[in-house]
Amino acid sequence: MRPDQLAKPGLLTQPVYEPGRPIADVAREHGLSPDSIIKLASNENPLGPSPLALAAAHRTLDDAHLYPDGAAIALRAKIAAHLKLDPAQIFPGNGSNEVMQLLAEAFISPGDEVIMGKHAFIVFKYMTIFFGGRPVIVDMPGYAHDLKQMAAAVTAKTKIVYLPTPNNPTGRANSAAEVLAFAKALPPHVILCVDEAYAEFLEPGEAPDLRPLIAEGRNIICCRTFSKIYGLAGLRVGYGYGPKALIDLLHRVRQPFNVNAEAQAAATAAIDDREHVERTRDINAAGLKQVATGLKKLGLEQVPSVANFIMFRVPKAREVFLALQAKGLIIRPLAPYDLPEHLRVTIGTEDQNARFLTALAQVLSTFRS
Repeated sequence: MRPDQLAKPGLLTQPVYEPGRPIADVAREHGLSPDSIIKLASNENPLGPSPLALAAAHRTLDDAHLYPDGAAIALRAKIAAHLKLDPAQIFPGNGSNEVMQLLAEAFISPGDEVIMGKHAFIVFKYMTIFFGGRPVIVDMPGYAHDLKQMAAAVTAKTKIVYLPTPNNPTGRANSAAEVLAFAKALPPHVILCVDEAYAEFLEPGEAPDLRPLIAEGRNIICCRTFSKIYGLAGLRVGYGYGPKALIDLLHRVRQPFNVNAEAQAAATAAIDDREHVERTRDINAAGLKQVATGLKKLGLEQVPSVANFIMFRVPKAREVFLALQAKGLIIRPLAPYDLPEHLRVTIGTEDQNARFLTALAQVLSTFRS
């Protein structure tokens, strides 16, 4: 029999996640030097990895023949101290994406309802479908999560609510007060998963602090990553934090040694690299203003962002995306997010942002002429 005849029936219609295109692939397609290409598609840190993290990862290579610490003891202890939590409340993952996937694997059964925003991180929908759940899609007026509508969508069948704030790809965030009130109002049979991948880009006090509710034993898990502000996307390391009872269940479904030794060492060191974090925040804040101003001058509608990217609307978005690639600029089309006329650009360095805006102006002039 063919593999497709042996596979689970739902797998044959399962959507496939499309990441930002790699530099080498675009270089080959357009006959460009990889060094000439700027990738502003995946919200990576334009400054590169934390220097402290890089040094720590290098030191582990002499022991690459040994398995990593399967319990990630040092990393969990460092994260717990940083967040003032117990290490038993920390779940390390192969990126925060793995944490959210394992949450779906552990808790979503066929027929369960899972609530998410219409323009939220698309993997929420894919994971729900794969494990037999029913995605409940809530509109996002103004490209932000409408927490009143999400609360109204909760039923006896609801198992998980996914709430990314700031949201990828729209860049909008809900206020701390809104999120706390929403979390308090959810019934006890619902798990709230708050995706905080971009929370470090918020100003102090803007991000909701859900730790007091977690301390009460509420079914809340918050997920963070070292891919963005710490610049460790290539090492795939993130974590979730929540009540110990929930974290213990996630350990039952994770694979042994799910976070490699280099990633554990790098992430542990990165937490102490406040200089890199603050420099990243400063460059991102200046870059947001630079790109927003440039898009405004080009007459393009944009969504105000508090993350490290901006979403904007442009006629013939797919054609613009492809034309920019030919010029060595990789950004992100958003048709899979039900946003076919929008593109998303990561904030880069001042020079990278300027090159993007120049290339975009050239492309638009071609389409408008």
